[in-house]
Amino acid sequence: MVREDGKRNFALRESSGDESSVFSGNTPRQAALKAARRLDPASSEDAADPTEIKLREKGTDKVHIYEGWAWHEQAPDDKPDWMPDEITEANVSKQGIEHLDE
Repeated sequence: MVREDGKRNFALRESSGDESSVFSGNTPRQAALKAARRLDPASSEDAADPTEIKLREKGTDKVHIYEGWAWHEQAPDDKPDWMPDEITEANVSKQGIEHLDE
């Protein structure tokens, strides 16, 4: 279901089928990046282990499957005052789409 502002809601699915969190974004990838930033970050992107992320689009039977990973990185030099010196970055790679039979 698309909201008035054009964003869609995606529920994070656990392997048990439970949906613990909801992320919003214009695209499934945008929501997956938000979910990936909550993963346990590694010291660098090369050291990060990919984790499977499944997001069900609310109002549909589509489950978007991504591999996501997160890492710590130094904040840019022109960062705002409120931003910490070390930030969490994330990346995702789409693996496919499943359809629920429920």
